[in-house]
Amino acid sequence: MTHPSPDPDLALRYLSGETDEALLFEHSSTLRDEGRGKVVTYSRKVFIPLTTLCNDRCTYCTFAKPPGAGGVYLEPDEVLAVAKAGDAADCTEALFTLGDRPENRWPQARDFLEGKGLDSTIEYLAEMSSLVRSETSLFPHANPGLLDDTAMTLLRPTNPSMGMMLENISTRLTEPGMPHHNCPTKEPVRRVATIEAAGRQKVPFTTGILVGIGENHEEIVDSLFALSDLAGATGAIQEVIIQNFRAKADTPMRRSAEPVPRWFARVVALARWIMGAEASIQVPPNLTESYEIYLQAGINDWGGVSPLTIDWVNPEAPWPHLEDLQRRTQAAGFELRPRLPVYPEYINEDWIDGGLLADVQAAADDDGLAAIWTKIGVA
Repeated sequence: MTHPSPDPDLALRYLSGETDEALLFEHSSTLRDEGRGKVVTYSRKVFIPLTTLCNDRCTYCTFAKPPGAGGVYLEPDEVLAVAKAGDAADCTEALFTLGDRPENRWPQARDFLEGKGLDSTIEYLAEMSSLVRSETSLFPHANPGLLDDTAMTLLRPTNPSMGMMLENISTRLTEPGMPHHNCPTKEPVRRVATIEAAGRQKVPFTTGILVGIGENHEEIVDSLFALSDLAGATGAIQEVIIQNFRAKADTPMRRSAEPVPRWFARVVALARWIMGAEASIQVPPNLTESYEIYLQAGINDWGGVSPLTIDWVNPEAPWPHLEDLQRRTQAAGFELRPRLPVYPEYINEDWIDGGLLADVQAAADDDGLAAIWTKIGVA
């Protein structure tokens, strides 16, 4: 039976259980096999939490902290210590995670930046990205929230890829009582503008949706179709993350229900169906105990997994040991391979800064994945 083209009404029926999910899973896994084959990838990384100060007040987040609870910014020697440890552990990605525009809210952030002779967190991020590039073999992957053309131009010479979650396309989630109220950078139109800027500036971009924060089925489907449209319009979306909400202590949403994995797998399968065979679809393996279910739903990537650092966004959820990730992926019929933070199809002069391209190419094997795997295997 030929599966129909992506259709919002049918997608809603799948989510509600009105239509048998078996056909969806079969079609999505077939699409994955056709477009991405039987290789499932991950990025061997270290987390560098440059600052936990943030301009937003998301009701589910434990990463963002006020001054004194998590420091202000990492100093250069602290950044370099993490990066060098990652280098020694054969990592290839330095994931810079930080709060969005904290200087707009916190005087402590402004004081720190002024003391460095800088005007913005983005400028400090650019300096630290340059430091990591000059002192290690790691490639920075900046994830600072909203970015405009100027910011991307500043970061592009040292970051072969960047990222920011769309989370959801619905403006309803920014209304009073909703998770993105008082979160100016979570306005969907501003997030869409960032992805559009990535297209203009030729920046391979990772984005995705967060499922379970109070959105309804229609808003999930609308978000996936919005990302599909953006992928087609910009060419910049190298990867789509489908991430399940996990309730965290000490947040207003600590008692909120989490998505049931089997139902959440339907969202993952819908992402494959809507985004298409060639898309790269990721689910983090540390947020679900039996994560193999997402292989059945059509994913081809596990995202960044660190042998050294915690998941600073989900600190309660340890990474799977890479040996276990390899064993369980192989048991499901797939080959696990490490990749670089930039996907193979973007490793060319159109998408990578000219001063960075040769280093990226040297770190890639003939398939465009991480050449280090010939030395380390997977684990």
